Amino acid sequence: MDNKKEKILIVDDETSIRRILETRLSMIGYEVVSASDGEEALTVFRKEYPSLVVLDVMMPKLDGYGVCQELRKESDVPIIILTALGDVSDKITGLELGADDYVVKPFSPKELEARIRSVLRRVDKIPIWAGIPSSGIINVGLIRVDINKKQVYKNNIRVRLTGMEFSLLELLVSKAGEPFSRSSILQEVWGYTPERHVDTRVVDVHISRLRAKLEDDPSNPDLIITARGTGYLFQRIIETSI
Repeated sequence: MDNKKEKILIVDDETSIRRILETRLSMIGYEVVSASDGEEALTVFRKEYPSLVVLDVMMPKLDGYGVCQELRKESDVPIIILTALGDVSDKITGLELGADDYVVKPFSPKELEARIRSVLRRVDKIPIWAGIPSSGIINVGLIRVDINKKQVYKNNIRVRLTGMEFSLLELLVSKAGEPFSRSSILQEVWGYTPERHVDTRVVDVHISRLRAKLEDDPSNPDLIITARGTGYLFQRIIETSI
């Protein structure tokens, strides 16, 4: 497996879960560090600079929401939250605070491993969507997307996006005017097929986050449009640089 010893931080107050994940992820080539509560998680993160964080929601001292908020103040590191079975509010809150994906407890270690690979692959590599110009630069009104540098500017001011937010935007602008269903976006960007209706909320929350960062009026968007009965599309005509 070619993951170049990417480092994963496991944050969970259950010793058994930490040990299982440490063993499994180490066996497939990752370097693994861990923390048993939220405060320790922040300390370990700032010392180790992991490539991805697996973060439980319910923890002592500082819960997963608090950890997620603190991490997003200083880093765009991919975050996968672990949530309770059937608790939709846990999932949505975590995603709104900046998590990239979630896995429901109890979970299969193989499922989590697949999610980790998918998120790291999307964040680390430059996708080659059809419609991306050879220059790698896309100008859409006042928005400038640099595919190669994974940077976005609005009115020439850098807009900070997480890796998954950038990948979602990249997909939409690569085929401006073409609607994507929530399921197809989940497959293209997150790399898996939704098993439950709630799974597609990952897409909805990321769309909301993108609108908050890019739209002049997120409540009345003119860039990222809801395609009634379908999903979402990027409305503006793309002007590509030469």
